[in-house]
Amino acid sequence: MRITVFGATGRTGEPLVERAVERGHEVVAFARSPQDVETREGVTVVEGDAYTGEGVSEGVAGADAVVSVLGQTSEGPDDLLTVAGKHILAAMDEHGVDRFVTLVGAGVREEEESVSLSGRVMGTMLKLVARAVMEDAEEHVRQVRATELAWTVVRPPRLTEGEGTGDYRAGDITLGFESIDRPDVALFILDCLEGEEYVREMPKVGAA
Repeated sequence: MRITVFGATGRTGEPLVERAVERGHEVVAFARSPQDVETREGVTVVEGDAYTGEGVSEGVAGADAVVSVLGQTSEGPDDLLTVAGKHILAAMDEHGVDRFVTLVGAGVREEEESVSLSGRVMGTMLKLVARAVMEDAEEHVRQVRATELAWTVVRPPRLTEGEGTGDYRAGDITLGFESIDRPDVALFILDCLEGEEYVREMPKVGAA
């Protein structure tokens, strides 16, 4: 499978690219700074900026699937996911690419979703300290859900920098004050791409 990864040089993108290649996939690593992408067989680098749209069409052309693991930073724009998402979705439509997996936080809810007490507390805290980030992610998800794509919205709790366990639990699960290593989220994203269990769904993913 040829997979275009937006956010390929990020802390989740790097293990995602590494594991995708290990599993025999061809990866297009989309990056603003191509020199930050580790040179390895099976990886093609496309330089561009998802926020401005520069290079996005080139990066998506020929892909079988697209993944966004773009993440907000303190220096970046408040509407990164929304604006970049528009460019990515437009390029997918242009090139007839149907499969899309995108990463947001577990604080983004589905309508009428049952949430634990700890989850409600965490959601309230996030809206207090990171309102713009939450609103951006929520709008991005609305954009994605409005398409006819075979999309999956992956929702982990707090992401940590461990090496990963090689396992996870996922689906309609209860997440509290917990975390999951980024490589395990990358593993789940790849499993989503290779299967059909979570197409047009918003699974949560947590540590096993």
